[in-house]
Amino acid sequence: MKIKMVIHGIAMDPVSNSPVMLLKEVEGERILPIWIGVLEATSIAAKLENIQFPRPLTHDLIKNIFDFLKIKIPKIEIVDLRENTYYAIITLIIEDKTIDIDARPSDAVAIALRTGAEIFVREEVLQKSQIYTETPSTEKEEIVVTTEEEKEKLKEILETLDPKRFKYKM
Repeated sequence: MKIKMVIHGIAMDPVSNSPVMLLKEVEGERILPIWIGVLEATSIAAKLENIQFPRPLTHDLIKNIFDFLKIKIPKIEIVDLRENTYYAIITLIIEDKTIDIDARPSDAVAIALRTGAEIFVREEVLQKSQIYTETPSTEKEEIVVTTEEEKEKLKEILETLDPKRFKYKM
């Protein structure tokens, strides 16, 4: 089963001082933390904050190439977790063919943000990983990572995570 997710935010792990991408399920409270590289975190954060650069970053360049070649990206999916490494695929539609391309989750999410592709995580991946839930609240609130309250909430989540289970590998 595939679970639809959204990017919940990018935060710094106070223990390892590494960026962490947080994906949150759309119809639930589970949060999937994935430790990522600094360059990918910068690319994701720039898009989330609508920061424009004078020249395209790598993920913007990839989107531009796909647009020029009329390649559609309907979805990305995090498909496995093996030996503390997450695996993802980017689904491309080229004319009438559908092709899945192996990718790092951080690159796949950075591209999804730029193309409007949906983000999915397989249920088995969520079950293999440490899952965190937000404290249930009576009213639904939108998460804004830039508020002090949200930074504290993310810090609390990150402090309870075990980075050894999610270490980032190149």
